[in-house]
Amino acid sequence: MDKLTLGIIVGNRGFFPSHLCETGRATILKVFEEEGINAITLSPEDTPYGSIESLSDARKCADLFEKHRHEISGVLVTLPNFGDERAIANALRWADLDVPVLVQAFPDEAGRMTIANRRDSFCGKMSACNNLRQYGVKYTLTELHTVAPESESFRRDLRRFAAICRVVGGLKNARMGVLGARPAAFNTVRFSEKLLERSGISIETLDLSEAFGRVERLVEKDPKVVEKLADIKSYVPTKGIAADALLKMAKFGVVIDDWMEQTKLVASAIQCWTSMEEYFGVVPCTLMSMMSNKLMPSACETDITGLVGMYALTLASQTPSAIVDWNNNYGDDPEKGVIFHCSNLPKDIFVDEKIASEDIPVMDYQEIIAGAVGKKNTYGTVVGRVRTGPFTYLRVSTDDFSGKIVAYIGEGQLTDDPLKTFGGYGVVQIPNMQKLLRYICENGYEHHVAVNLSQNASAVNEALSKYLGWDVYFHQ
Repeated sequence: MDKLTLGIIVGNRGFFPSHLCETGRATILKVFEEEGINAITLSPEDTPYGSIESLSDARKCADLFEKHRHEISGVLVTLPNFGDERAIANALRWADLDVPVLVQAFPDEAGRMTIANRRDSFCGKMSACNNLRQYGVKYTLTELHTVAPESESFRRDLRRFAAICRVVGGLKNARMGVLGARPAAFNTVRFSEKLLERSGISIETLDLSEAFGRVERLVEKDPKVVEKLADIKSYVPTKGIAADALLKMAKFGVVIDDWMEQTKLVASAIQCWTSMEEYFGVVPCTLMSMMSNKLMPSACETDITGLVGMYALTLASQTPSAIVDWNNNYGDDPEKGVIFHCSNLPKDIFVDEKIASEDIPVMDYQEIIAGAVGKKNTYGTVVGRVRTGPFTYLRVSTDDFSGKIVAYIGEGQLTDDPLKTFGGYGVVQIPNMQKLLRYICENGYEHHVAVNLSQNASAVNEALSKYLGWDVYFHQ
């Protein structure tokens, strides 16, 4: 993903030591460079110390941000001293970026409270936030009321804010594709295109018959087909998989790649059950796994709102997401359960093949569907066990009855509890899981959920609820 760019507003107020803006600005820029974040901010040639205090300063800042509006994903308001709240609010209003805003205030030192060094940022932050709220500007706060920029606490704040910015910016104007019709047996994956469109997410469709027709026109020696076949074979072990099945996957993969490139899609949801198997002779799981592993999530059973959850988690963490079923209880432990899919899980969330001989991801056939359509028509799943560690789960849904996009989110642990089954699977432990399951059922959520092997629930929750206006339940 592209390097993040943030605007920086350095607040200043003439009653307080202005030299603190010079050192404060330099410190913030140093931290940005160390954290790999680009900065757009006024220079000392533009205004005193590159800070803003007056009406004209605010105008210069707004003009600079407006000039770089297509680069800026969020804005940091930093207060080395009290800061002029009106200048800050005016700059953000006039720039009209509609991006997340983080407010940070420098701490005073108990031994440096003289008129020459006293900041009063503790107080100034309240005034700045008061004005932002009056102006209707949404903003995010640091964990501590005042925090030094070079501290680990602020770096965590900045990383969390970066995740918020990626989610908000990534979902606005996102284009996602649906390949095929909703399987008749899956009413659960119905969704409202109109509600998603209102939130900036567009859906592009392609019928499976058209995709199969494009496959038919591809020849085995087409360079794209040859390359895709090599990619598939190098992605996961394919021992025992029929050569004609691998070739079908390669051709279908080329069609998907071309479609997504031509229509500028960032993610896809594909019909599988059971049209792909009956009329084409493979499952698309490996291709979907490969896309998800490249941070272009792909969901099965045309589950677009599940895909939105996958993409949000991928944007936040910059690592692959998967879609799974809340599938089984785990013995009689009320806080544990089994997640499972057939599977199209991305390779990077499975156990590491370098340190484990069992449960590593391999290509296989789809055991559930095979009983109905025949084993030879179901090659292409990626099976194995998900690695242990912390994870975030997210389910997005469109509620037509309330006219809202709704979601639930939380965090848990993937455990090493004994389990041996087929497909892609893992054992999860979630605090107060029975309360979560009750919430899912009482509110009519789908059985699918997006998961990511990171813990970014707080950032994603704020991105979806505060900045996008979705109705989110944060399970804690």
